Amino acid sequence: MTSHKIVTREQWAAAREELLAREKEHTRLGDELARQRRELPWARVEKEYRFDTDDGTRTLAELFDGRGQLLVYHFMFGPSYAAGCPTCSSIADSVNAVLPHLNARDVTMLFVSQAPLETLQAFKRRMGWSFPWVSSASSEFNTDLGFSSSPEQTREWAAPMLDQLPPIAARNARETGTADASAGPGRAPR
Repeated sequence: MTSHKIVTREQWAAAREELLAREKEHTRLGDELARQRRELPWARVEKEYRFDTDDGTRTLAELFDGRGQLLVYHFMFGPSYAAGCPTCSSIADSVNAVLPHLNARDVTMLFVSQAPLETLQAFKRRMGWSFPWVSSASSEFNTDLGFSSSPEQTREWAAPMLDQLPPIAARNARETGTADASAGPGRAPR
């Protein structure tokens, strides 16, 4: 049984107008954050990162695949995971159809995870995906870019908020097969 309040059509319209104003404010804030993100300064990548791909080992520069831009999605799938992050998996479900459009605009998109390539390939087959997915297991790429941390570092940043984690954190940890739900699927040890 729902606990929603039942109101008149006019009361609903007034409540909807109030919410719409807040939604527009939220959209404007999102647009401003996106503008600021686009204006972030760039940093030269000095390190020679190598990735395991379906076509063998490739450097970061080779991942561009001849295009001018590389869009990397950091998919949470650590070396010890039994499955990929449920949220990342949901996002991945829509990627295949977008790739031709990105490629036509000089963009290569791929996913990167720290799990071994064979594990990623098996999960990709299971899920019916065909987008490029590379393993950074043999490099410091994820750590250097701030997408992964050691178990000690993870415990340090997570400790103050462990009692505030939403139920989804435990569910995601359980579904990915990570041993320590407090580590969170996005910060699994390397």
